[in-house]
Amino acid sequence: MHTVQVKRWLPRIVVLALLAGVGAWLVIRKPWADDDGGITFTTVTVSRGMIAAQVTANGTLSAVGTVQVGAQVSGRVVELHADFNDQVKKGQIIAKLDEQVLKAQIDSSAASLALAAANVNKAQVTLMDGERQLKRQRTLQDQQLVAGVTVETAEVAADTARAAVVAARATQSQAAANLAQARLNLSYATIYSPVDGVVLSRAVELGQTVASSLQAPVLFTIAEDLGRMQIDTAVSEGDVGRLVEKMDATFTVDAFPGRQFKGVVRQVRNAPTTTQGVVTYDAVIDVDNSDKALRPGMTANVTFVLAQVADAIKIPNSALRFKPTREQLQAVFAELGGGRGSGGSGGRRRGSDGGGVANAATRSPGDGPPGEGGGSGARRDLGDKKVLYKLVAGKPKRVMIKPGLTDGSSTQMLEGDLVAGDQLITEIIGAPSGPARKVGAF
Repeated sequence: MHTVQVKRWLPRIVVLALLAGVGAWLVIRKPWADDDGGITFTTVTVSRGMIAAQVTANGTLSAVGTVQVGAQVSGRVVELHADFNDQVKKGQIIAKLDEQVLKAQIDSSAASLALAAANVNKAQVTLMDGERQLKRQRTLQDQQLVAGVTVETAEVAADTARAAVVAARATQSQAAANLAQARLNLSYATIYSPVDGVVLSRAVELGQTVASSLQAPVLFTIAEDLGRMQIDTAVSEGDVGRLVEKMDATFTVDAFPGRQFKGVVRQVRNAPTTTQGVVTYDAVIDVDNSDKALRPGMTANVTFVLAQVADAIKIPNSALRFKPTREQLQAVFAELGGGRGSGGSGGRRRGSDGGGVANAATRSPGDGPPGEGGGSGARRDLGDKKVLYKLVAGKPKRVMIKPGLTDGSSTQMLEGDLVAGDQLITEIIGAPSGPARKVGAF
């Protein structure tokens, strides 16, 4: 009986022992507390190298001159003399349409012209007869042998014949024009290349019937010269004011990863394009494609180089965005010392002369740096300067710099006391500022 009770309680005893052990470990470990209770920093490194101010945009490659060759008459395609990627010359025959219908139209127009010419002759004969009758009636009227009404009738007949001649001649001219049009249509059945270039596309097959009743159907698309191409880019309205003609540009295409191509801005067009409320402008870039590596329709990722410096002190932008709070500065300078004039040896001095670390800790992040005296707490206008915090011997030192060009990730230093390899603070860990234990992150 005793053995059964022990077996029943044994699992419960084991579980209670495990819970007690875990609880004791948690009390000893205190995971919510800092390992050392101190203040630490996250930093980035100042570097040296080339920096460039840039604007990026996407665009599409195309030939500088592209011609769409169409058919001006309807008909069945009976010959094709050009295909995709073929080199063609100006005046070269590239296709022919069936000419039978067009030749029949010529014959019909020629017959209409002959009929119109005969009608002209007929009208002229009628006019001559009318004029003779009018002359005879006038002679008889002078001899008082006919009444005046007879003469008037002859005059009307002559005038009518004269008008008939004019109408017949107009009909003859119209028939001649129709014949010329029919012959011109026959010439359109033979399609020539209008330029020297490369056939980009062929839209018809042999035996296909094309109809040009409303608009000319496109048979071929010919690029004049693939050795010279252009990129039409969509530049946002916020960046277009920074672009000018003759500006250098670089771009990449997916077909050649790792290869960078060059171009020059030819034109920044004024016509806007609005897509879903976003306004963009077309910046046209001329591209040298002598090696024929680039092809029409490729998507180009373009970078416009606004300005660049070959050898610059580069400050990571995360350091420029770092803005410590008053509470953080109080904790940091109270524990570690530091400041602009301390060079990392500020210690824990306290005093009333405005130069101690305690006085520095009561200033706001935009106040005068510790060690300058005054202690008024008034925020100063820094102008074009920026405040950074450099880590020196484990302690923060306040420095001021004048920024220059930026490429979006780093900024050039024009003036300031920084060199390559300096560590700039981007985050303070362990300085209390409200309920959060990790503050100062950008």
